[in-house]
Amino acid sequence: MEKLCTILILLLSFSISGLVVTTIAQPVNGEGPEAVEQWFKDLPNAKEKTTKLHFYFHDIVAGDNPSAVTVAKPNSTVVYLTNFGLVRVMDNQLTVGPEPDSKIIGRAQGIYASASMEEFGLLMTLNYVFTDGKYNGSTLTIVGHNPILNEYREMPIVGGSGVFRLARGVATAQTVWFNLTSQDAIVEYDVIVLHYDF
Repeated sequence: MEKLCTILILLLSFSISGLVVTTIAQPVNGEGPEAVEQWFKDLPNAKEKTTKLHFYFHDIVAGDNPSAVTVAKPNSTVVYLTNFGLVRVMDNQLTVGPEPDSKIIGRAQGIYASASMEEFGLLMTLNYVFTDGKYNGSTLTIVGHNPILNEYREMPIVGGSGVFRLARGVATAQTVWFNLTSQDAIVEYDVIVLHYDF
C-alpha cells in the first residue's frame, strides 16, 4: 500500500508541475530479473526470426511544441557549416504514415549530434520505443552514423528489449520532407531486424 501511495503522489506531483503523462508501454515477455533469466534459459530452444518494420520519424525542432531540443551548440565564435558540435535530445513520434496526424506506433527517444566537420553527418544514439500493437513495450536501439544529405542512410541496430531482446539488424533512412528554415524533418525508416522467437 505504501508503494501505491508513493506512486500516486509522484504522478500527482508530475501532473501539478505540468508534465503530461501519456500511454505507458506495457512490458512484454515478462518483466524483472527472473523473467529475463528464464528467457535466457529458454534461448537454446528459440528460432532466429527476421522482422521487417516500416514507419515515419517526425523530428520537430521549431514551434511551440518541439520534439527535439538543442542542449549544446558550438561557441558562437567558431563557425562550422556542418553545425559541428550541435547536440539535440529527441522524443519524436513514430507513425504509420508521413502525415503528422498519422497513427502513432511509438517514439524515437535519444540524442543526435553533428559529429563531422566536413559533412552533414550525425551521430545517432536512440531507442525506438514501441507503444502500439504486438511490439508494444519492446524497443530497438540504434547507434550509428547518419550522413543526412545522402538519399539513403544505413544505421546499425545494436540491441533491443522485450520481443527484440538480443536483436541486431539495419535501419535504412530516407528523408521525405525537410524544412531548411525550421530544420523540421520527416524521415522514412525501413528496418530489418534479426531476433528470437519461441
